[in-house]
Amino acid sequence: MTAAGGRSAPGRRRLAAPTVAMLPRIADSLSFLYLDIVRIVQDDTGVLAEVTSPQRGTETVYLPTAALSCVLLGPGTSITARAMATLARHGTTVVIAGSGGVRCYAATTPDSLSTVWLEHQVRAWVDDTQRASVAAAMYEQRFGAGTVPPGTNLATLRGMEGQRVKAHYRLLAQQYRIGRFRRAYDPASWDQQDPVNLALSAANTCLYGIVHAAILALGCSPALGFVHSGNQQAFVYDVADLYKARLTIPLAFSLHNSTAPEKDARRSFRDGLRLFRLLPRIVADVQRLLAPDLQADLPELQEQLVDLWDPVSGPIAGGVNYAGEKGD
Repeated sequence: MTAAGGRSAPGRRRLAAPTVAMLPRIADSLSFLYLDIVRIVQDDTGVLAEVTSPQRGTETVYLPTAALSCVLLGPGTSITARAMATLARHGTTVVIAGSGGVRCYAATTPDSLSTVWLEHQVRAWVDDTQRASVAAAMYEQRFGAGTVPPGTNLATLRGMEGQRVKAHYRLLAQQYRIGRFRRAYDPASWDQQDPVNLALSAANTCLYGIVHAAILALGCSPALGFVHSGNQQAFVYDVADLYKARLTIPLAFSLHNSTAPEKDARRSFRDGLRLFRLLPRIVADVQRLLAPDLQADLPELQEQLVDLWDPVSGPIAGGVNYAGEKGD
C-alpha cells in the first residue's frame, strides 16, 4: 500500500530523515549564540527560546540550530531534553557558561563523522618529539613566519611568548591612554576588576566556546593539548591562543570606557567574526598543525560504518559477520 503522492511510507521516511551530507560543514556555520534568563524548548517546528517579562508576557524566538556551531547558556537558562537532542543531531556544541559568559563549566559533545583527525591528534600527542614539534609550530604561528630561529626549544619559546604578550598589552595601553595594564582574573572579586579585564574575560570565553565547538566537530579531543596540559580544555586553550592577539585583546582595550564591558565584548566579538571568518581558520589551522604533510582537505561528508581494527591488515569493514574466519 502506497502513501499519498505515490511514495511508499518507508521511502517517505527516508526522504524526511536528514543525511550526513545535508548537515552544514563546521566551517560554514555561524559563530555562537549567547542566551541567559530564557527557557529553551522544542515544538513541532523547531527549537525556540521563551523569554518572559512582566511587561510583554512570553515571547518566543526560534533558533537556527542547524547553522549554529555553539550555544552558550548563561545563568537563569533551562533547556528541555528534546531541545538538547535536536542540538546534538545538528552537531551544535552546548556550553554551560557562568555569569556574562565568562566561565565555561561544561559542554556537550556532538557526534563526529570520522576519527581521522582524532587519530592524527593522538599520534602527535603520544610522541614527545611530535608533540614538541606541534607546540613549537603553535608558538611560531603567534610570532609570525620567519621570526623564530630553527631549533628553538620550548623554554625559549615560552619566554618569547611572555615578552610578546607584555609588549602587546603595553602598546595597546599607550594607544588608548589607560596607563599601565595588568591582566587579572579573580572570580572572587569580579565586580572590582577594570573594564578591560572584564571585557577580555568575556571575549575569551566566547572564543573558547567557538574553538571548543570546532575541535569537537572535527572529532578531536579538547583535553589533549600540546602547549597546555592537565585540563579538559587544554587543546581549546592551545588553539584559542593563536587568535587572541588579533581578536580578543584589541577588542578588550577598545572597551576601556564601557559601562557594560562584558555585554559589549560579546556583541562586538560576534560582529568582528564576520570579517575574520574564524571557523574556517580554526579548521584549517588544526588540520595543518596535526598533519603538516597532509595536503588534503577534510574527508568528504559521507555516512561511515564503524571499522574493525586488525594489527596485520589495518582497518577492516564493520557490520560483517566473520564467524567463518579462522584466526592465525
